[in-house]
Amino acid sequence: MTKTVSNLHDQQTLEQAFAQFNAVSGQLIDAYNQLQGQVNVLNAQLDEANNELRRQLSNNAALAERLGMLLEALPAGVIELLADGRVQTENSAAEAMLGASVRGRPWPEVLAGFQPTDIDNTFLLPRCGEQPARRITLQYQDLPELGGQIVLLHDVTHLHQLSSELAQQQKLASMGSMAASLAHQLRTPLATAMLYTANLRQPSLGEVERERFIDKSLARLKALEGLIQNMLSFVRGQVCELELLDVAGLLEEVRAVVQPHYAARAVRLDCDFALGEPVRVAGDRKALAGILVNLLENALHFSAEDQCVGLSARLEDGAVRLCVVDEGPGLGDELLERVFEPFFTTRSGGTGLGLAIVKKVVEELHGSVRAGNREGGGACFEVRLPLA
Repeated sequence: MTKTVSNLHDQQTLEQAFAQFNAVSGQLIDAYNQLQGQVNVLNAQLDEANNELRRQLSNNAALAERLGMLLEALPAGVIELLADGRVQTENSAAEAMLGASVRGRPWPEVLAGFQPTDIDNTFLLPRCGEQPARRITLQYQDLPELGGQIVLLHDVTHLHQLSSELAQQQKLASMGSMAASLAHQLRTPLATAMLYTANLRQPSLGEVERERFIDKSLARLKALEGLIQNMLSFVRGQVCELELLDVAGLLEEVRAVVQPHYAARAVRLDCDFALGEPVRVAGDRKALAGILVNLLENALHFSAEDQCVGLSARLEDGAVRLCVVDEGPGLGDELLERVFEPFFTTRSGGTGLGLAIVKKVVEELHGSVRAGNREGGGACFEVRLPLA
């Protein structure tokens, strides 16, 4: 009996163990099936990712090929510099411009063979063998992530030649226009002088009339001489010897020269030299006085009786600013564009060289001049000269 009970208990224990084993086995099978499903999903995702990477790799390879072809087809030279300044890559255009490959060489060493020009980032490459001399411009672009640079080389040799030819053509055209204008300016006083001189041959001419024709001929010849002198001043320049000039003293001299002319025309000359301290500029006394007298005489010409012309001097940003203002009709748009053009004038009997000489002298002294209109009416001429 006891043995039977024991066997029954063992059988139940064994059945429970088998039941637990079957349950655990079922759980393991379910977990395996889930894991297998996840593996399949991951494999599918991995295959998709691999396919995408292959597509991207193919696209990148195609893009790299196109960029390489584009780089080789570019007319500009392209050079890639490493962080240490050595040349890593170059395209065919760069190699052609430089006459040889510079791959692997330090870029400063390559630059040492370039001759600088008066234009920023423009260099002259000397003639090398059969390759003619070239002019190139350099442009740099940093590569922050890589620490290097991209250098763009542009061959501007042909452009420089065209610019030189254009400048020469413009110079010839300007000379032709100047010659035509000069001939026109010379013809009038010369013809008048010849007419007066021809009258001197009349046997019945009285002494008083003869003297009058002589005076008129001399006046026309003096006008002709003045025109030629202005022309020479414009062509050669009036700045001869530079010296340190006291601006206030120079302005007082100019005022003393023009004051009688203003008084004769009943036009007021208002001078305001608010410099506050001795101010000096480097210039030619005669030339500077001449351009100021020229500006003041122009202002007087366009001023009516009882009007006022102003002459002022101010210090501004390391320069002295001299202004001549009047209350005349002012300058129209066409006049503002052409006022400093040689032989352009609206004055009867004017040569058109006065303001052109003003501009030339000021620029020779590294200054600037501009013309404008006052808000209340009238013209304004401003000359800026650097302090010495």
